[in-house]
Amino acid sequence: MAFDHSKFLARFVEEAREHCSRISEGLLNLEKLPGDAEMINGLFRSAHTIKGSSRMMKLSGVTELAHKMEDVLDAVRSGNIPLTSSVSDALFRGVDALLAMLDRITAGDTSVEAPEALCEVLSLAATIPAEGALPAAPAQPAAPVAASSAPPLLSVSSAQAAPPVEQTISAPAEPAPLPMAPKGRQVDYLRINAAKLDDLIRLMGEIVSEHGRFKRHIGRLTEIERATTRHLKAVAGKLSTGDNEHEPLLKACAAIQLSLRQSVRAMFDASLMQDHLVGDLQETSLRMRMQPLSTVFDPLRRTVRDLAHEQGKDIDFVVEGGDTELDRKIIDRIGDSLMHMIRNSLDHGLENAEERAAAGKPAKGTINLSAFYDSGCVTISLGDDGRGLSADKIREKALSKRLFEPETIAGMSRAEIHNLIFMPGFSTSAIITDLSGRGVGMDVVKKSIVDELKGTIFVETREGSGTTFLLRLPPNLAVFPLFLICANGRTCALPATSLVEMLSVQREEIIEIVNKRAIRLREQIIPVEKLTTLLKISKETSAEANEALIVIIRDGEEKLGLEVDEIIGREEMVVKQLPPHLQNLSMVSGVTIGERDSIINVLHVPELIRQAREFGEPGRLRPAVKEDRTATVLVVDDSINTREIEKSILEAYGYLVDTAEDGQDALEKIGATLYDLVITDVEMPRMDGFSFTERLRADDRYRHVPVIIVTSREKDEDKRRGIQVGANAYIVKGAFDQSNLIETVRNLIG
Repeated sequence: MAFDHSKFLARFVEEAREHCSRISEGLLNLEKLPGDAEMINGLFRSAHTIKGSSRMMKLSGVTELAHKMEDVLDAVRSGNIPLTSSVSDALFRGVDALLAMLDRITAGDTSVEAPEALCEVLSLAATIPAEGALPAAPAQPAAPVAASSAPPLLSVSSAQAAPPVEQTISAPAEPAPLPMAPKGRQVDYLRINAAKLDDLIRLMGEIVSEHGRFKRHIGRLTEIERATTRHLKAVAGKLSTGDNEHEPLLKACAAIQLSLRQSVRAMFDASLMQDHLVGDLQETSLRMRMQPLSTVFDPLRRTVRDLAHEQGKDIDFVVEGGDTELDRKIIDRIGDSLMHMIRNSLDHGLENAEERAAAGKPAKGTINLSAFYDSGCVTISLGDDGRGLSADKIREKALSKRLFEPETIAGMSRAEIHNLIFMPGFSTSAIITDLSGRGVGMDVVKKSIVDELKGTIFVETREGSGTTFLLRLPPNLAVFPLFLICANGRTCALPATSLVEMLSVQREEIIEIVNKRAIRLREQIIPVEKLTTLLKISKETSAEANEALIVIIRDGEEKLGLEVDEIIGREEMVVKQLPPHLQNLSMVSGVTIGERDSIINVLHVPELIRQAREFGEPGRLRPAVKEDRTATVLVVDDSINTREIEKSILEAYGYLVDTAEDGQDALEKIGATLYDLVITDVEMPRMDGFSFTERLRADDRYRHVPVIIVTSREKDEDKRRGIQVGANAYIVKGAFDQSNLIETVRNLIG
């Protein structure tokens, strides 16, 4: 009978991706620990395994490329060649090429061939112990982050290309460390549809929520049983008259009361057993979809290395806490957020070597990524030792973009200023380039972390010392930890990730500061508002207790104390999304089911804090009213064709456009007209774009008018020159397209 390779293809691809991840991680480790013989042996074995397995699967292209990489690693471990940076780069390109080939194999193309130019580079690296750089091979398409990650505790894989491949889950198999671990007990695998596991966990969440309601019912029955006992004793006292007239009735009542007590006790004992069973069910079910954060952390090491090399920055990327586990559904959705923040740190957070030396810092910058458990949640910390956030620059950017009125920005607290970086289209980058600064990062991060995952994001920064972002997330998406609170008889819920603490204070401790109520808590002044006021719930006037119950919530650096009537307790509950026709309820982020099938609103903490600001000072933080007029743009370029193309694009989007043929011509036009935006080329007769921009910035009228440089110059020193002369954006003509230009213009002037 013929051997059916297709039955083993998925397992081969999964195993090969695991070995690619080991090679990539091992090469990164060898940059810090060069000459580690065991690690090099482990890399060689991984390449050898890919070669042998692919040969059995008749995948000649994979076999050839893996063989070339094996030869290089064999030459390194035998001491014939050193593992120089050029050799490492060649091996990294080999890993990228292998991953791209595996993606094509998964999609059904088993006839993939090895890149010829890359194979030649690897052959040269294995035979010539040269200190110089190796010839560059054409860059291979970067593999997706998930493809290059080591298989998680329960790995979920799905093919994105046709023909469709069923999404599957592989049962427990930790990737072996380098060097290879000795073989232990055989682990069985069961491949199941991922959607089935999601259904199982969804049902588990419903069972956990239902069990919580069942326990509350038992609590109510216990109270009824105690009340019944008290009333029966009172009745028995009144009916005990010395004769036996009421004795049968009293005995019957006592029997009923005893039966009720026994039933309640039996239900209570059963609930204790169910606590253990439901707890074990929840823990076991969730563990099936939990994965270590190393599955998203480890691939970032390679990405950070490549981005740092592109920018010519020397950095130390420190990763800790990769064994901290989160729901795979959350891990899948935080990768982009982490990448946004890392790009920001690399691009305009960390200084270059000259700036760091001038500031008395080590030439090598540091980015720290760590994770740890925190009060039933998981906190991810991403920090750098770079410039830090400048409150003055944020204010200037907010003024130039006319986000708020000048007097409003002047009165903002430090926390409010820092929170402006989460507004759509906001960026503190000195110049918009292809890497960052377009303002399409931190608002996306906040929406993902806060709105979608019910977490929180907090920024800590010191100008000149660095910035740290703290992401606090629930451990899973099946059941959320919620605190149930009561205000005027209405039960609401707050995400546990947003709570700081709960306390009781004397009412005289609540002070008045500029028509706002507040409390002093450990050297902090925290504003306080009644939850009934924020929710616009009318409350009957009655004598207030001497003590007030306060729940402290937080959004970023901002804190707010909510005065509530009662804190019912902490529960893990399933949170349902609002139906489409209720999506505009900004105060509510979801709903859950309470006692007697009542609907409990899960409150949206950022909106509560915003409403508290508005309540104290209505309209203070409302955006500035934009002038209802058409923006004017001056396009400066010596090419008639380029001028007309840019003019037609801008006019199609409603802008009024003038043109100038060079810098000198443009200077004459700005003398008579104040434009909202200037777009200029660099290479022009009479006056180039850099000189023209310098002259603009010397004119008080044009000190804050945005300038976009559109040029064919793409070297880093040209971009730095653009920053020096005061440009707001730098677009390379080779990467120019209509959407790129319009996106940049809208980001600068709306």
